[in-house]
Amino acid sequence: MSHTIMTVDDSPSIRQMVGFTLRQAGHQVVEAVDGRDALEKLQRQSVSLILTDLNMPNLDGLELIRRARALPACRFIPIVLLTTESLAEKKQEARAAGATGWIVKPFTPQQLIAVISKVLR
Repeated sequence: MSHTIMTVDDSPSIRQMVGFTLRQAGHQVVEAVDGRDALEKLQRQSVSLILTDLNMPNLDGLELIRRARALPACRFIPIVLLTTESLAEKKQEARAAGATGWIVKPFTPQQLIAVISKVLR
């Protein structure tokens, strides 16, 4: 089943790799360059899942999660962090903000698709 997935990352190469992987798996992709861009796009675009980096300029991943969870359309959609951070306290902070899951970079396309399949059930 095809879903629309938003990818949020300030790295063009990560957005490109994640977007390619998701499209190959049959999903539609909406890309955002940071949390602020993502929130603007979420006002106009419905998505099934958000994949976001943690450390970004303008609006980081944690604040994006908090603000997205305040939007009625995003209250219950899965939000997964893609980040180099692996500290337990950061994961706890992300869960408290409303994150559904966490993938540590680097990751393989197979790992990404497996997590997405699991959270979109």
